[in-house]
Amino acid sequence: MKILVTGATGKVGSRLVPRLIANGHEVRILVRDAAKAKALIGIGAKPYTGDLFKPESLTAAIEGTDAIVHLAALFRTPDNQAITNTNHDGTVILAHAALAAGVKRFVFTSTGNVYGPDLRRPAREEDFVDEKDPRAYSSSKVTAERELLSLHKTHGFDVRILRLSFVYGDKDPHIEEILPLLRKWNRHSGWRMQMLHHLDVFQGVNLMLKLDGLDGEVFNIADDAPISLYELADSFGLAGDSFPAEEPPLKAPFEGIMDLSKIRKVTGYRPLVPSYYVARDLDLL
Repeated sequence: MKILVTGATGKVGSRLVPRLIANGHEVRILVRDAAKAKALIGIGAKPYTGDLFKPESLTAAIEGTDAIVHLAALFRTPDNQAITNTNHDGTVILAHAALAAGVKRFVFTSTGNVYGPDLRRPAREEDFVDEKDPRAYSSSKVTAERELLSLHKTHGFDVRILRLSFVYGDKDPHIEEILPLLRKWNRHSGWRMQMLHHLDVFQGVNLMLKLDGLDGEVFNIADDAPISLYELADSFGLAGDSFPAEEPPLKAPFEGIMDLSKIRKVTGYRPLVPSYYVARDLDLL
């Protein structure tokens, strides 16, 4: 399959692209600066210079592709407008370009952060997500999802949406980066983080690419064993530094936890890395 990947040089993309290539796909990558993608180009990825905000620059990259995997996103920046521009506007521009070019399949990586803070159970795909969420990253993903699903309903656009939990592994510094922020946000040490290894990002994307009949569907994707923040910090020897002795009660025990029943039933997905501890013990961090 000929696939165009956006966001290929990011944390997720730089680990997904090699696995797509190893799986026999012909992979194109949309980049602003090909020099930053030397490692991916070296293993066979074909670079196309383009910008999501310049539709005319996307034509060559999209032409002749069977599918697009749209990873490019912006988050953890104080510039909320830039987040919205990239995550919503850029996605819609790319989707329209894909539709015009007759691309058969469009995989969009969204986030489990679209769900509210506490549903008193793991979040399901049909649960309400708020396009007016005050968190710009979450609201931008929600509005992008809705635009894509609207294109599916009105134009038969074959879009599949994956709501990813916290992605880690493969020497990704994501965990080390998030621990100081969790302390800044005053997270309770007992709060559980649902995670997703890069191996299972690939598994999920590959299922979306190859299985028929999933157009217009949204799927949660994560591992099977959410880990407490204390355990996560403790695995780095940072539990004492990350959490103060006095902590508020844990008020939202299911915040950030997603129900995986749908993706299991429809696609046969089973986490290759079912827990953080498995990843640690198999030296997959």
